[in-house]
Amino acid sequence: MVALTCDLPPQRYRLFGPIESDLAHFNQEHKQWIDEMHAMVGVIHADPQNPNTPDMVQALAQQLNHGFLVGGLSSAQRGSPHVSNELFDGGMSGALLAGDVAVATGLTRGCSPLAATHEITACQGNVLITLDDRPALDVFKEDIGELLARDLQQVGGYIFAGLPIAGSDTGDYLVRNLLGLDQERKLLAVGDRMENGQSIMFCRRDAAAARQDLNRMLDDLSERCAQPKGGLYISCLARGRNLFGDGSAELRLIQETLGDVPLAGFFANGEICHDRLYGYTGVLSLFG
Repeated sequence: MVALTCDLPPQRYRLFGPIESDLAHFNQEHKQWIDEMHAMVGVIHADPQNPNTPDMVQALAQQLNHGFLVGGLSSAQRGSPHVSNELFDGGMSGALLAGDVAVATGLTRGCSPLAATHEITACQGNVLITLDDRPALDVFKEDIGELLARDLQQVGGYIFAGLPIAGSDTGDYLVRNLLGLDQERKLLAVGDRMENGQSIMFCRRDAAAARQDLNRMLDDLSERCAQPKGGLYISCLARGRNLFGDGSAELRLIQETLGDVPLAGFFANGEICHDRLYGYTGVLSLFG
């Protein structure tokens, strides 16, 4: 266990939790403080079993003056505990920071796109039926290449769906697991609900690309926060040794760039950055 202590006056932060489904009680307790302190940053822990989590993340970011959330879904061998002054099991909890607390945040990915994006032309819930008016599984096989297409059992944990975020000027996208396929009907199931007309692409877990993108993020944060006093790093369970090898190589890369900066964090079942729930990413926040 690691503890990171910060010297903040009590009026410069607020602990909350848990939020189970909506923000009615949260607003009664914290909205006045948020407005008075111009709070725009929250450090969040959430229950991966709660289906309301993605909506709650977006709603909370809006309450923080359309602010910025960082954190992740808790992970444990038993249950999904998280702590905000006391132990919770379920919902969402965390700490809110006043507007004068300097925080710089970056997001790094562990996947890279395989091919161009496609339009979802027919789907039902989380099941893809056609992409670009062609059977979804046929398009998928073309994108992953002939070798993988011969044995689709190899794609598990290696190939994922990427959902581009509409309006993003940075090419941002959400990574979601592939849940199953139907070779007879040429269907593909993805770990998120989709709509006709939405864009989608396929990605692979890529160690070289992950290392390159981590260095990009670190260089960017070093320019934005030249002398950080400490940091929080939330990394996906599928990163760590799976992408960077043994010996805490991922953390050593961070240390090589930032130097001897106090750093804490955890491995997450999903990462929270800004107002969205990501996967296979790392979220680093530096305190100035």
